[in-house]
Amino acid sequence: MLGIEGGVAMQIKVLGPVEAKVNGRSVTPTAAKPRQILALLALHSGQVVSVPTLIEELWGDRPPRSARTTLQTYILQLRKLIGDALSSAGAAGAKEVLVTRYGGYLLDVPPEAVDVHEFERLGRAGQQASDVEDHASAARLLRQALDMWRGPAVVDVRPGMPLGIEVVRLEEARLGLLEARIDAELRMGKHKALLSELSVLTVQNPMNENLCAQYMVSLFRAGRQWQALDAFKALRNTLIEELGVEPSSRLQALQHAILTSDPRLDSAETRQLQRLLA
Repeated sequence: MLGIEGGVAMQIKVLGPVEAKVNGRSVTPTAAKPRQILALLALHSGQVVSVPTLIEELWGDRPPRSARTTLQTYILQLRKLIGDALSSAGAAGAKEVLVTRYGGYLLDVPPEAVDVHEFERLGRAGQQASDVEDHASAARLLRQALDMWRGPAVVDVRPGMPLGIEVVRLEEARLGLLEARIDAELRMGKHKALLSELSVLTVQNPMNENLCAQYMVSLFRAGRQWQALDAFKALRNTLIEELGVEPSSRLQALQHAILTSDPRLDSAETRQLQRLLA
């Protein structure tokens, strides 16, 4: 592998605008389609991405007759950028980074060279800490993972179907880790510090029951019981208007607990609270 171990430090970021550097020198394509290819290859670094997948990414179900030739041209453009940054290794070195394999191409860089893989590694570590109820470590690791995002994934690329699927997956993962980080901080008793963040998140995600539940608990603990009930009412109205459904039994149980000032809601570390939020 010609990566960090081989003396070539390549770093690729896709959690925001696409950025790629080799030995500190930018190799980010300015043209849209080569940047699109680079993003897809980076998301699957260490794996072969087939030619049909790349063609689908670039042109959907209506590729031009010259699709394969044009794709090869884009690959050559990417290799030239990499080769120029490698200087001494040049084109030969670039072929060891952006590798031709039977039926497709492979970006041969270490996992830590791509921000997505570091995001996922930190996320897994945070979840593992949460599983053993080390909430401080979970919150710290999950916050580190989330801080890697610089905006929506591949925000400067117009994705095709394959890349679009990856973007949806990443955004779901981001939201899941965000909820897990807030949960860890709630269990540490940081409800007041979370209020402003959760007030924004519930507006941005008006049908997300997990965020609403976290906001309701934070408001209740901060002595704002009526606002916690208002948060439930707002989510219920949105669900009925948009989907014609009521909130889940879990959220209704939480509303009842707030109405009755259930003492379990004040217990940051107890399993009783965990059952209410599960």
